[in-house]
Amino acid sequence: MRLWDKLRQDRHPFAAQTAQKLGSLLNRADYDPPQVLLHWLLVGPWDGRSKLVARLGREANDPIDELLNAAMAYASANVPSLVGFLQWFDAGEGELKREAGKAEGLVRVMTVHGSKGLQAPIVILADAADDPDASPPRGLELVEDILGTLRKVPLPSLRKEEKAPAVLEAEAEAAQAEREEHWRLLYVAMTRAEEALFIAGAKGKKRKKNGGELPEDSWYAQLEQLFAEDWREDALWGGIRQIGGPPPFAAPKAENAAASFPMLPDVLLNPIGPEPRPPRPLAPSSLGEDDASDPPASPGPHAMLAARRGTLLHRLIERLPELAAEDRRAAGLAWLAQTDDEFDASDQVAMVDSALAVLSHPDWADVFGPDSLAEVPLAAVVGGRVVSGTVDRLVIGKDRIRIVDFKTARRPPASIAAVPMAYIRQMAAYVAALEAIHPGLPVEAGLLYTHTPELFVLPDDLIAAQKLRIAGVQESFAG
Repeated sequence: MRLWDKLRQDRHPFAAQTAQKLGSLLNRADYDPPQVLLHWLLVGPWDGRSKLVARLGREANDPIDELLNAAMAYASANVPSLVGFLQWFDAGEGELKREAGKAEGLVRVMTVHGSKGLQAPIVILADAADDPDASPPRGLELVEDILGTLRKVPLPSLRKEEKAPAVLEAEAEAAQAEREEHWRLLYVAMTRAEEALFIAGAKGKKRKKNGGELPEDSWYAQLEQLFAEDWREDALWGGIRQIGGPPPFAAPKAENAAASFPMLPDVLLNPIGPEPRPPRPLAPSSLGEDDASDPPASPGPHAMLAARRGTLLHRLIERLPELAAEDRRAAGLAWLAQTDDEFDASDQVAMVDSALAVLSHPDWADVFGPDSLAEVPLAAVVGGRVVSGTVDRLVIGKDRIRIVDFKTARRPPASIAAVPMAYIRQMAAYVAALEAIHPGLPVEAGLLYTHTPELFVLPDDLIAAQKLRIAGVQESFAG
């Protein structure tokens, strides 16, 4: 009779209660997602979490939480079912990793496998007298060529006369592997101790009949040979052999210990004054009034279409540098065809050509190349003040640094002389910050008006003149 049938037929109150609980679990297992079922088991009527923690200690909380996380991860990527979750977890896609944290004041009882990555002041090898050859290898498999495919064939338990040479060879290889694992685990076990290692074991009834001799290849027997100390009588254990001893006690010196310390300098004895108020960060975009404001745009359709064209050009210049040069044109046309329905195909081609003309500027193509950076935050101390801002494009070469900032004015200047001074001061602040971050590398700056589009390369002397004025602007922001 099956256990389940016995439980259902038994009239004992405990059996009836157990059958009812298992029936509730089976009903939920068919319909509840795995994470819901686990939550019900842990905090529902079964109170599984509290029972596991009471049995295994507080450390059980971590693997419980990781199991719940694994169930939720499975449900987020698959159709949730208990059978599917178990197959997914058994396939190795779910792995519980335990952090090697500290559990002060607790005694951990674990296998050597489970102790990997952990350490403790005192480690006790409580069962170091096992014989590695006491049981034959289990779970043996033979690799056979079946219809042209190599497959692993599990071997049943066989008597000695039934074992073919191939089976004996597989057993010998498995025994050798287990022997190597036996000694590897000894190394792992011995290296868990920080201060003291206790090696213990039980002889058992069979060993007492054999004169009390321990297996030759047991951990205890092998480690015992390393120490030559004699056994001595002990009231608790009967006999004890202790290796090592307590550390020597150092008596304190009679002279005054304070006399050996040097006198502290006055700077360590005097109170520290109030910390100076940190300077207010200086944003390059706030350096002076913006005298480049466009006049109010007329609400006519032509003005709205021109503004739309400028916006599309701006986005093309921002996005196309992320692609390889040979892919930019096709990607730009595809993006416009999908995004915009106000311009015909010829206008879209013209916009892509305008953007590519800027990106392939003969002298500044590297700013939009694969080694360049976009939307780069900068922060540096310049003249005792913090300069902080974000530059649109930056490339750091072996012999120079280049930056470009985008401007969206609907009416770009006709020449560098007409570029608003507020923009030049802003670029001068970026240049000064980069010179502080990368001393020794010259910095070149440019402004890109995306509405046209047109790139203005700012002369070094113009930038240098504005860097001298930054200190004065900083003083005005310090108050």
